[in-house]
Amino acid sequence: MTDSPAADAAAAEAEGLPLAEFAFPGPLRDQLVAAILDGSKTSTTGVEADYLHEDEPLPVVGERRAVVDSAGRRVAVIEVTGVRVAPLSEVDLRHAIDEGEGYRTVAEWRAGHESYWHSQEMREALDDPHFTVTDTTPVVMERFRLVATLG
Repeated sequence: MTDSPAADAAAAEAEGLPLAEFAFPGPLRDQLVAAILDGSKTSTTGVEADYLHEDEPLPVVGERRAVVDSAGRRVAVIEVTGVRVAPLSEVDLRHAIDEGEGYRTVAEWRAGHESYWHSQEMREALDDPHFTVTDTTPVVMERFRLVATLG
């Protein structure tokens, strides 16, 4: 157990929550989890195609999830504060900055995300070796808040 009743309660809650996995395990996930833990990451974006392929429901405002690191450890609890599905061309600067990856422009954000979405790993995960995003690709823009850190 931990040093406080609040920390114990957060750890117990996290055990029963669905997982929030950012990127694939490895350096990018570690970077994103660190940004969540330090409060600089309060938004994320996924392609709707990934949710459909995995038959995963879209996030719901008020939903809580346990953030996992690359080793699969639950390290935080987040709560969804906003969800919007829109064409990729509608991602704005505030959302891009709030992803906590140091982007200063939407163009930088988009280049980074296109690199990820067009990666072999993502294409394999989607079972689509030619997956490509365009201005009209539906994306899921999620906002969240850090509820608790664990461990």
